[in-house]
Amino acid sequence: MSSPSPVQIKEANAHLAAVHRRVAELEQRLEAAERTVREQAESLIRKDEQVRAATQEMAESKDREIAFLHEKLCKSEETIQKFQNMVKEKDALIGQLRHRCQLLDNICKSRPLLDSMLSQIAEAERLGPITRVGEISASLSLTDGESNCSPDRMVNHRDFSLTEDDLDDQDLDENVFGTTV
Repeated sequence: MSSPSPVQIKEANAHLAAVHRRVAELEQRLEAAERTVREQAESLIRKDEQVRAATQEMAESKDREIAFLHEKLCKSEETIQKFQNMVKEKDALIGQLRHRCQLLDNICKSRPLLDSMLSQIAEAERLGPITRVGEISASLSLTDGESNCSPDRMVNHRDFSLTEDDLDDQDLDENVFGTTV
């Protein structure tokens, strides 16, 4: 084999130098790419940790809020139950008061009749007992527990019966006597 010529050696050296430069350039680019990949991986790891921490914080915050809202809901349900019980009690009280109101209305409607009866009773007490000829009787009033009413004294029983307004409202038999309060 023959030895290469100086031109060939020069061309081979230039070619080797170019290849060497190209290898060095590619190694630099590879190193830069590896550095970039490493930095990106570290950045992704940091971002992943940040996202994980933020997600954990959000989950804890959500859990705290759910616990707070659950407690608030329980308190609201207790308050609603108390109010429902109060409403039931008030409704029962209203029912009792309505009944009493009806009684008072009935009493007020009957008051003129009661006033008339009381004035008649007062007049009867002022008159005193009836004395018969030959009998001596003690002076007794209606408040002593004895009645001064006797069948022969009640000449007109309509004096103690219903008023004219009440007679218009009810058909009374001549033999029936009494009032309903």
